Amino acid sequence: MPSIKTQDGTEIFYKDWGVGQPIVFHHGWPLSSDDWDAQLLFFVQHGYRVIAHDRRGHGRSTQTDSGNDMDTYAADVAALATHLSLKNAIHVGHSTGGGEVARYVAQYGGEGRVSKAVLIGAVPPIMLKTPANPGGLPIEVFDGFRAALAGNRAQFFRDVPAGPFYGFNRPGAKVSEGVIDNWWRQGMMGGAKAHYDCIKAFSETDFTEDLKKIDAPVLVMHGDDDQIVPIADSALLSVKLLKNGRLKIYEGYPHGMATTHADVINKDLLAFFQS
Repeated sequence: MPSIKTQDGTEIFYKDWGVGQPIVFHHGWPLSSDDWDAQLLFFVQHGYRVIAHDRRGHGRSTQTDSGNDMDTYAADVAALATHLSLKNAIHVGHSTGGGEVARYVAQYGGEGRVSKAVLIGAVPPIMLKTPANPGGLPIEVFDGFRAALAGNRAQFFRDVPAGPFYGFNRPGAKVSEGVIDNWWRQGMMGGAKAHYDCIKAFSETDFTEDLKKIDAPVLVMHGDDDQIVPIADSALLSVKLLKNGRLKIYEGYPHGMATTHADVINKDLLAFFQS
């Protein structure tokens, strides 16, 4: 399997298909690069070079017990981009991966490395409720995630996709057992310690200054029925902090809309890439 080794010895698994302008996909917690299957297949067939990695501690990458924080995640992406000699790349991040994109582009996106970025259902600016972010979620929500993961990770990783992640808990929802099983499969491939630590990384990291630093065009895509990352305290705030941001809201779409509505999302991504 293709992988690189970072400075601390962590092996980062990645996929690299096709030729053309590179698109780098950053997955959400606690998933893997497999979560981008619908996008990887679509864009490689549209003449792009598609790249997706498993974040440290996730998927087929090393099950790390340290470095499970946004600065290290971004540094890992920088190492991958250097290894693959990426220039003029488009970076697309979902959920936690959106935070990773914001931190990477802000810190490493200069000198022609990044042309555009996309945040889909992304966690920036910050998820946690603080005095400076009164609309955020209380720490008890994330403590509950940690307790559920430590108590019975396998069941927790079944309940999330079967319920709020894809909106399958909504009346009349068309439930896909395959999608639920695939989410569970990806989650259970990763390391429990890394997943536990990542909850703090995605909920407590403040990306405000990262967003302000980004010069590249950024498309912010968010479903208004996102039950995991509520739109009011994420996308609606992020787009105001970006120098060159544009917002697209999807009525009734869930957090995992890149899977449940891949046909719509892929079409809109392609239009942004070609604009």
